[in-house]
Amino acid sequence: MNSLWSATAARPERGPLTGSVHTDVLIIGGGMAGLLCAMQLQRAGVSYVLTEAETICSGITKNTTAKLTLQHGLIYHKLIRQFGIERAQMYLHANAAALEEYRTLCRKIDCDFEEKAAFVYTLDDRRALEQELSALDALHFRAQYAQRLPLPFSTAGAVKFSNQAQFHPLKFAYAIEKELNLYEHTPVLELTEHGAVTKHGTIRAEKTIVATHFPFLNRHGSYFLKQYQHRSYVIALENAANVDGMYVDASKTGLSFRSAQNLLLLGGGGHRTGKQGGNWRELAAFAKKHYPHSREVFRWAAQDCMTLDGVPYIGQYSRHTENLYVATGFNKWGMTSSMAAAMILRDLITGADSPWAAVFSPSRSILRPQLAGNACTSVLNLLTPTAPRCPHLGCALKWNAQEHSWDCPCHGSRFAGDGTLLDNPATGDLKQSGEGISRPKRDG
Repeated sequence: MNSLWSATAARPERGPLTGSVHTDVLIIGGGMAGLLCAMQLQRAGVSYVLTEAETICSGITKNTTAKLTLQHGLIYHKLIRQFGIERAQMYLHANAAALEEYRTLCRKIDCDFEEKAAFVYTLDDRRALEQELSALDALHFRAQYAQRLPLPFSTAGAVKFSNQAQFHPLKFAYAIEKELNLYEHTPVLELTEHGAVTKHGTIRAEKTIVATHFPFLNRHGSYFLKQYQHRSYVIALENAANVDGMYVDASKTGLSFRSAQNLLLLGGGGHRTGKQGGNWRELAAFAKKHYPHSREVFRWAAQDCMTLDGVPYIGQYSRHTENLYVATGFNKWGMTSSMAAAMILRDLITGADSPWAAVFSPSRSILRPQLAGNACTSVLNLLTPTAPRCPHLGCALKWNAQEHSWDCPCHGSRFAGDGTLLDNPATGDLKQSGEGISRPKRDG
C-alpha cells in the first residue's frame, strides 16, 4: 500500500542520535506538525532537537489528502454554539494565518502548490448549509452557496470557500527538513523531568513538545478519554474526471474528491478504528459505477485523531505539566492544523502573546456527548475476554480483514498480522508485550 505522495517524492535519509545533547526544546515526532514546530522555533532563534522514531513523515503525513483550507466541514456554526463568536473567530483566524504561511513558503518550494476552491456539500440538508453560511457571515468571512457541482450525483449544494489550496505534502516536508536539526530512527524510550532517554543517547531539554499524532503519556491530560481514532481510505484513479477543486461531504461517512497529477483522489469508506466500515471496497464500487473507464493506480488509508468537540488540542499538555506541550486531535484537517499548532506553540514557548491559544487549550472542558461514547467503548473492550490485547491500556483488539491488521477500537493503536506496531498510541509490538497472536482462519 503506497500513497501517491510516497511514490512521487525522493525521501531523504537522516541518522539517529548518538551521545548526549542539550537544547531548549525537544520535539518528539517527525510528521508535519513536528517539522513545522521545528521550523517556527528555528526562525524564532530557539534551540531545539527533533526526534523521529522511524523516518520523517512515515506515519500519518504521507497518507493525507493534502488540502490546505480553513474550511473544516460545516464547523463554524457549531463553534459559535459551543464557544461563542470570539473563540470561533480565533479558530478561523488561526487557520487563515496557517494557510497564508503555507502560501508564502510555497512560493519558494516546488511542491505542486495550487490555489483551489474548497466545498463542503450535503446530499439532502440545505438547512445545514444555510446555518453555516449564516455563521460565517457573523464571523465576517465571505463564503458562497454553490448549487452546481462537478460530482457524479445530485446534492443539496455546498458551501464554497474561494482561494484555498492543495499541495504535495512530502515534497514540501522534504524541502523544509533540509535546514532542520533532526534525528531519525531515534525513538524516545523514557521522558525525564529535564529531557528524554533514547536508544543511543540522551537529550537534556528545558521544554518538550509531543507531536506524535496520538499522545503517548497516559498519566497526564486524559487523552485516552478525550480522543478516538478514525480511519479513512483513498484510491487514485486515472481516466476519471478532473473536479478542479476540493470537495468533502459534511457527513462523516461521505466521500471526498480532489485532483492531483492528472489523477482523481477519491476518499471515503471511513469508520472508527477497530470497527467495521466500507473501506476500499466502497470506493472501488463507486468508481466502477460512476467512472467506468477509470483505472485504480494507488490506494492508501489515513488515520485521524478525533476530539470531543471538533477542535484540536494545542498547548500545555495538562494543567500540571508546565514545560510539556502537545499538538494533537486534528480531526482530519492535519495540514492546516499542523501549521496553526506550530505558530501557537512557538508563541507559548517564547512567551509571546498567542491570539488563538485559548480556543485550542487542551485543558478546556471535556463535558461533551462524545466523552460518554469514548468511555463506553473503552469499558466494553476492556471487559471483552479475548486475545490479543493492546499493550497501550489493555483493550481487546479486532481483526481488520481489509488491511490485515489488529486494530484497537478504544484508542486506535494498530498492529500488523505478526504483531508489529503500525500506529500509536501503543509504543511497542504485541510480541514485546507477551501477547499471543492468532490470526482469524477466515478474513471477513
